[in-house]
Amino acid sequence: SWHDAIAFAKWADARLPTVAQWEYACRAGSKGDYCFGNDEKKLGDYAWYGDNSNGQTQPVGAKLANNWGLHDMHGNVWEWCQDWYGDYEAGLSVDPAGREEGSNRVLRGGSWDYSPGFCRSAYRGGDSPSSRSFNLGFRVAAVPGTGPGNK
Repeated sequence: SWHDAIAFAKWADARLPTVAQWEYACRAGSKGDYCFGNDEKKLGDYAWYGDNSNGQTQPVGAKLANNWGLHDMHGNVWEWCQDWYGDYEAGLSVDPAGREEGSNRVLRGGSWDYSPGFCRSAYRGGDSPSSRSFNLGFRVAAVPGTGPGNK
């Protein structure tokens, strides 16, 4: 659940990424639909999704990494983000903050049981923070100035 992910992040002196941070890390400088551009036919090189996952979660790191060395940003499991799910504010913004409240938390990346469109860098879904499922997971973001070397 999102609550479990938050508890782990706190234990690890880390946090869940915001929606904007997650997308920035996923894109790794790309402006296309995916970290590698727009060619959906290449998705299988980078992601476990409905067409190639054998109907289950796969070990992390078996597919190509994005340009910043991050694996499984597309597919495998949906990843919880810090933000509440909701409409974005109108206009362009840099590192936008999520909504102040809501009923669902944001999920990013798609998963092993979804089609390519759900795995796009910009796609986001939402679910109740108490939801648990076989296709949900998370990654943490380091918090500057914390960690074993700073205690």
